Amino acid sequence: MGLLIAAAALLIGYGGAYVASEDVRYLTRAGFEETRILVRRQPISALAADSEAPFHLREAASLVVEVREYARHIGLEAGETYTTFSDVGRDTLLLVLTASPKNCLCPVTWRYPFVGRIPYKGFFDAEAAMKAAREFRDRDYDVHLRPSAAFSTLGWFNDPLLSTAVTTDSVELAALVFHEIGHNTVWVKGATDFNESFAQWLGYRTAERFFLSRGDSALALRALQRWHDERVLGRYYDRLLQRLDSLYSSGPTPVELITGRQAIEQWSRDTLLSPFGESMRTIDPRRLAERPINNAALLGVRLYRTGLELFDDLYHRNDSSLELTIFTLTNALEDAEGIDPWALLRVLAGSPDPVPVSPAFPD
Repeated sequence: MGLLIAAAALLIGYGGAYVASEDVRYLTRAGFEETRILVRRQPISALAADSEAPFHLREAASLVVEVREYARHIGLEAGETYTTFSDVGRDTLLLVLTASPKNCLCPVTWRYPFVGRIPYKGFFDAEAAMKAAREFRDRDYDVHLRPSAAFSTLGWFNDPLLSTAVTTDSVELAALVFHEIGHNTVWVKGATDFNESFAQWLGYRTAERFFLSRGDSALALRALQRWHDERVLGRYYDRLLQRLDSLYSSGPTPVELITGRQAIEQWSRDTLLSPFGESMRTIDPRRLAERPINNAALLGVRLYRTGLELFDDLYHRNDSSLELTIFTLTNALEDAEGIDPWALLRVLAGSPDPVPVSPAFPD
């Protein structure tokens, strides 16, 4: 009831500005959808024990309960994340928009309370998402609009497991839960690439350890193979973005820009098939090779694959102990407010090489 009253107050407070401000309309819709999700929550432990619930939901709920317990065991800030389940009533939770000029790896950013600037915007309203995407395309920007099955409120709310995020792939479900709980544990304001890459590393590395702890070597191996492919993709995107950055920094004419991007697109297809594609264990490189050059899409996927090797270096430097690695990183970040997290990670990992960081996102 208190949640509904707060939501009503939010809507009344925004009422006068609703028509005048698109930002206010956006925030109001987001608040409405978050309230709708929270009102539909049910305890996930009850779902796991409900004999009348669909089998795949009971299996997923049981796995999430175990994953949460393991996350707390190794020192992650699990909080109340995924202690509940919510059916959103549709196949797609929200659409995520990224945009960038065609001649620059320069993401459009949006500022949000508490988290700073981030290079994407989520829309619960599909029409609003497509309208925003059209506006950027009309300005000759590269645009990428993708569905998202989950999101984190960084511990501000009791994030439920959403029906859109439920999958029968146990490795991906476990990695997702560890990933989102990771955001509760580490979040550096304005450093989206650091936050997402840490969570990506944490998701698969912890999933591997989790399944080993259950005696399930087959799923542990699959998690390890998925992590291997993430690192391969990280190296591939490093090279691809370096080539694009070299092209853009040369100040090409419109014709040179088109022909240059076409040449890099051909290089990308060839490179994905060999040598990168040959080493992938869980991803079909042919699917990736079909994608055209799109700065916005590339910056979006790169957010999750920046400096992955550094996180692994820190992990191995701490005797492959997740508990010690998490403690070392969180403790150092707590005492280093305002310091570049990548520079700090390099020191902790003992790496002299500069990390290929995605474009900065200022506060």
